[in-house]
Amino acid sequence: MQMRTSFRAVALLAAAGLSAATLTTAAHADAAAAAGGPARSQAAAAAPGDIVSSEPSAFHPLPGQPTHTRAWKIHYRSTTAKGTPNTVSGTVIVPQDGRTGPRPLVTYAVGTVGVGDHCAPSAGFPRGTTPEANLIRQLTLRGWAVAVTDYEGLGTPGDHTYTVGRAAGHAVLDAARAAVRLPGAGLSKDSPVGIMGYSQGGQASSWAAELHGSYAPDLDVKGTATGGVPGDLRKVADFNDGGHGSGLVFMAAIGQNAAFPELRLESYLNATGRSLIGALRDSCVADGAVLGSFKKIRDVTTENPLERADWQQRLRESQVGTRAPDAPVYLYHALADELIPYGVGRQVRTDWCARGANVEWHTVPLGEHVSGVITQSPLAAQWLANRFADKPVRGNC
Repeated sequence: MQMRTSFRAVALLAAAGLSAATLTTAAHADAAAAAGGPARSQAAAAAPGDIVSSEPSAFHPLPGQPTHTRAWKIHYRSTTAKGTPNTVSGTVIVPQDGRTGPRPLVTYAVGTVGVGDHCAPSAGFPRGTTPEANLIRQLTLRGWAVAVTDYEGLGTPGDHTYTVGRAAGHAVLDAARAAVRLPGAGLSKDSPVGIMGYSQGGQASSWAAELHGSYAPDLDVKGTATGGVPGDLRKVADFNDGGHGSGLVFMAAIGQNAAFPELRLESYLNATGRSLIGALRDSCVADGAVLGSFKKIRDVTTENPLERADWQQRLRESQVGTRAPDAPVYLYHALADELIPYGVGRQVRTDWCARGANVEWHTVPLGEHVSGVITQSPLAAQWLANRFADKPVRGNC
């Protein structure tokens, strides 16, 4: 059993790769700059996507691997699920290829990395330890700039709002806005934008696609490539309860409670649950998977919160498919996905098609959650390249 759990932890880590903040005062900004810290462009960013701070960073898919890119770690203004301002961190990566004029920008939503701040993509890029960096490298090799959000609460104060769809969608769109506004990145408001993500990033990128028209119409979004989408969180939770993916369920509970403290997660936990949730709050996906695997919700609670109306309502609010994206979508899901049921992903396609979206749907017939993104990422990237070239879209609703 331990060997199986360890194997699944590695798989979950691969899936992640393949997966209450306050604004800084002007005085603090000046002190940080004088000490060689982050350069603050604004003491209080006024609008979503405005840069709060930026500092040089580095992008390495593996430790020390050169990429001929320039990178910045940024903090930027975004919006919580409840519509209030927040600050989110992320990374902007631009190829140093001598290109002049506009280049495409992909705002990239990573899969599950965990909920501990040290798990944030921006923390791993300089060290070459962010799992998804090799997929992102495929995009920079095409000459595209990439903006990678850390999501709300991952690398910034407070718990990460893991699986809260609206917050994630805001963070993804505002990362693109921030990249466009970042001095030195060479991007502009006319830069064509693609959205991309898988697993947790599939939820985030799908929400970004749905919110684009109402939240960020200033972005010239050409299309969204999204896969392994956990479109219905309740079904995903029921599927994983007590299985090797149950740690993700408990991390999702932390995330929902972070966005909606009135859910009072702690009030439902027994002693085992309090210990588990405490450990998960500082964990990345591999250790979190081991900690939470094969535990049932009933084992860690005095009452199952998912049977309560308030929890059910918040999970429904993160459902994907309730509105049509206003740009084309490349949507894919592995038939044998062992973490996010195939039927959940297919339902997203059904719902989007029913609402008139332009969807190109692909079933991945061989493989499971991890291999689904490995085999599809090059195809999804080429699909985005065709959108940037304004080629006709082949929807199959």
